[in-house]
Amino acid sequence: MENKLSQELVIPCYDTDSSCLLKPSSFMDLAQELANVHARILGFGYDDLIRTRTVWVLSRMHIHFNRHPKWREEVSLCTWHKGASGLFYLRDFQMKNKEGETLVSATTSWLVINVDTRRLCRDTGILDDGTACMENAVEQECGKVQMPKGCEETKAGEHVVAYSDVDLNGHTNNARYVMWAMDLLEYDFLVANPVKDVRINFNNETRPGDTVELFRADADGKIYIEGKVGGKSAFCVEFGF
Repeated sequence: MENKLSQELVIPCYDTDSSCLLKPSSFMDLAQELANVHARILGFGYDDLIRTRTVWVLSRMHIHFNRHPKWREEVSLCTWHKGASGLFYLRDFQMKNKEGETLVSATTSWLVINVDTRRLCRDTGILDDGTACMENAVEQECGKVQMPKGCEETKAGEHVVAYSDVDLNGHTNNARYVMWAMDLLEYDFLVANPVKDVRINFNNETRPGDTVELFRADADGKIYIEGKVGGKSAFCVEFGF
């Protein structure tokens, strides 16, 4: 049984920005779908888990761009899982060009929750099947991301969760949080300074109709955006340039 799955892609125009570079949120969409496909092949995909009223949820992600793939560029996206690490299940990704140059590397940490109670499921026995690959796309797991202490936070906006934000689990899709956060940044700055690193924690789910308050802080050359619902953190993202 193959412990890695690769997919050949041509970067489409609708996944790029005005500089014809792949958007971080678009990479997240591509990675999520390939993860779903690989998990299904290995026997622990959505259809397998939902039989026991459980689902995968993404908890943490770190994406590093060596170079942003460009519109029409031919690339391969590869994924593999690394088994369990404490409460998390780890999965990595690499996107390479035709010459084998690594363009994007990412590591993700997932949890399994019960869809009815929304509670974490422990000791699931998932992935105890010898299919793990312990190669690291990013050397360290994505750690905790939070607003830096001692920095002034400013409210930068609000977003009401709507139809286009919601995925098949009935909550906001992970890529939408990064999209909301990047939309708060200055357009000219982003065009001149493509994001090099995205580190994000998904702390609590948001659902249709929720009003997410968005806060910003700048520290050590990085930009932090946190989304809160009722004062409770829904996500926190760190952008490095």
